Amino acid sequence: MQANVKPVAWKAHDGIVLKIDWSSVTDHIISGGEDCRYKVWDSFGRLLFTSNPFMNPVTSLAWSPDGQLFVVGSYDTLHLCDKRGWSFAVEKTRTGSLYNLRWSGDGTQIAGAGGNGQIIVGQITHKWMEWNGFEAAITEARTVEVHNVRNGAKENLEFRDRIPKASIGFNYMVVATTSQCYVYSTKNFNTPAIADLKENQVTVIVQCPKYYVLVDGTSIYVYTYDARLVCSPRHAHVHTELLHSDVLAASNDTLAVTNRADEKSVYLFDISNGKPLGDGKPIVHSAEIVKIGLDQCGQPLDRRLALLDRNKDLYLMSIRVFGTNRKLVKLSTMATSFVWCDTSNLLAAVSNDTLSVWFHPNIAFIDNDLLNSAMLEMENHEEFGKHPELLNFYRDRLRLRRTDGSEVSFTVSPFPDKIHQLILLNKWNEALSLCRNVKDKLLWACLAGFATYAKDLDIAEIAFSEIEEVDKVEYLRYIKSLPTKELRTAELLLLSGEHQDAEGVLLQAGMRFRAIMLNLNAYRWERALELSLKYGLASDIVLSSRMAYLQQFESQETLGPFLQQPKQNALSVKTLKERIAEEYQKEEERNSRPETGDNVPVQRGRQPVTNK
Repeated sequence: MQANVKPVAWKAHDGIVLKIDWSSVTDHIISGGEDCRYKVWDSFGRLLFTSNPFMNPVTSLAWSPDGQLFVVGSYDTLHLCDKRGWSFAVEKTRTGSLYNLRWSGDGTQIAGAGGNGQIIVGQITHKWMEWNGFEAAITEARTVEVHNVRNGAKENLEFRDRIPKASIGFNYMVVATTSQCYVYSTKNFNTPAIADLKENQVTVIVQCPKYYVLVDGTSIYVYTYDARLVCSPRHAHVHTELLHSDVLAASNDTLAVTNRADEKSVYLFDISNGKPLGDGKPIVHSAEIVKIGLDQCGQPLDRRLALLDRNKDLYLMSIRVFGTNRKLVKLSTMATSFVWCDTSNLLAAVSNDTLSVWFHPNIAFIDNDLLNSAMLEMENHEEFGKHPELLNFYRDRLRLRRTDGSEVSFTVSPFPDKIHQLILLNKWNEALSLCRNVKDKLLWACLAGFATYAKDLDIAEIAFSEIEEVDKVEYLRYIKSLPTKELRTAELLLLSGEHQDAEGVLLQAGMRFRAIMLNLNAYRWERALELSLKYGLASDIVLSSRMAYLQQFESQETLGPFLQQPKQNALSVKTLKERIAEEYQKEEERNSRPETGDNVPVQRGRQPVTNK
């Protein structure tokens, strides 16, 4: 609550509003009224779901502690509903109107008070999970039934305590009771690894290939699958009581957390020791974050974070780069759900009622046009309905839940996942052979992105030629012709969109003028002037290029560093070209260390950034 802030009000029901509840975890509101309906809202008053009318008014409702379920009470009726609004189950209670409902602290039981003086207590059962051919269901308060769909084998697992949470994925099933956590391998359900719990109320379980993460009311715990405690990350701004699975993400090297207390920030931890990554400062986004997810494959330096904000924009971000150099790319607008693939770095999202799959989302940091060539869009409203929720992505199979609660599976091409696996194993020739056999431009686009990022010029040239990117093929041939390794590396970094790294390579190699021209050609005026003044080099070229640029667009100078420079006459176009060629020649003489053969004059960047 804040002083002097106008309250938000809206018409919720046709009749009197009889009951409301607000989840502190998901920030969603449920309301019930005399119009015999219940509705789900976000905190801005936007309607998310409206139920069909009941026979009688809605007299009670309540969110579960983790915000994933809620219950609705009416006359002789109790409904259990998903957070998105659809109903799991209906029970006839014979209590008259249910006037009050409460959940147990672990979210496994419900108590209700009826109009005829009776109190009812219910147990949540048949929580269902599925992963890669395994189905698991909490059939009773202390029983889990596992079914191997491939061979028909079934296992009934009995526990001595109630089961608040369970999860299955990455070849392991994790079952948290009120006192212990059991870890089963999908290859053997007879001998679990067991860890004692410090608290009796596990609210979140998140898995990744090497670890699983438990959250209770006080702490976050990271375990290996042999039930060994690895670390317990802590931060003053992370409130574990407000965490849920959408705002907690884990990979083999990174743990990412955000919560309701600070919705615009993402806190990153090293999952092996629980220490904050880098300088310890969080990633601060421009809007409140609704969901985050980490890719699961590749090296730690290549780790990517996908985030969905309250404006329904989906972003991709590099996380092992700190400060202002961190990259942020918008992948989609009006997105409602996304999920990473478990076996490779494929990303799927639902946006504008379209199911989109990015087969190599890292290309977003290289070339947006190439990104569009490496993605698939499926429009089929009859199949998955409106605003479905993505649940799981394993190899080539996507599982989603429609708004009516039914689950649907989709398959995509298996080859992008295969090429990811080959590249991770450094099998470039096999990846090239796969693309040649499949003859799919989507696959060639993925290979082009991989080869460009890995600086493999030969394979990149082949891949770009197959997707008819003539300009990039010519540019790669130009890069091959450069005389020094430093120049080739810098140009490849430019092709990958790594301007900062390309500049660093040139400066480290003593090619200061080329670093200045790199920034001029990228219209990074202030950085070009900064380097020019720092090294006392080519300030007339920088100032003249800037003045010619402003003159071309009939604009006035607004950049502070340029306003502080003494006024001077701009060089003519001819003189500017001669000065640039002169500086290139001087630098080539200073840094004449060709690897093989004679020096080859470098032509890139010799033209000024303006037109005649």
